[in-house]
Amino acid sequence: MDLSNHPERPKLEKARLEEDFSEFERLRSTLRPLIPKGMPLDPGTTFGPSIGTITGELGPIVLLRSEFHMLVRREALELLQSENLRGLLGCATRLRFRRRVGPEFLELQIEPHGLLHPDCIPLGKADPCSKCRRYDFSRPEHPILDGASLPQHLDLFRLANFPTVLIGTERFKEAVERHAPHCLSFRELPLR
Repeated sequence: MDLSNHPERPKLEKARLEEDFSEFERLRSTLRPLIPKGMPLDPGTTFGPSIGTITGELGPIVLLRSEFHMLVRREALELLQSENLRGLLGCATRLRFRRRVGPEFLELQIEPHGLLHPDCIPLGKADPCSKCRRYDFSRPEHPILDGASLPQHLDLFRLANFPTVLIGTERFKEAVERHAPHCLSFRELPLR
């Protein structure tokens, strides 16, 4: 998200540990029109391109486990898009390589859609916190997807009620295995 012309830019650029929740909600409301519908704007959300220094060699697809973001080399993304995978959108990054000029990496925009099946959610934990919108339960050992909630227009998405779980269709899996083998591991999840 480009905040360069946003009237509240100075307040949005620097993270603050404590903020009056009404002020947080006011600032969040100024950003809603700028993001895709349904994308969360939780406390701690960062804006702008991923910035950092890369050391070593990276494969064509990299999952940043600490933040559950996916980086893809431009060439790999173009190959995946040539397979007519739905909803793959790459966003610019400002990543540098420590020793040399490296390949261009884009960050995939992975939207929240789909849900864990209610049988996976502990009693009393189905609703998010009214303030921070986070769910208060650990990832189930054996996740089951709510089949009726899954999007038909995307081949890669994250679960709305457990955003650290990334879901790819079989089409996505097969395309990744053809064009970027050994970059990601996949696990089949049951549907109900």
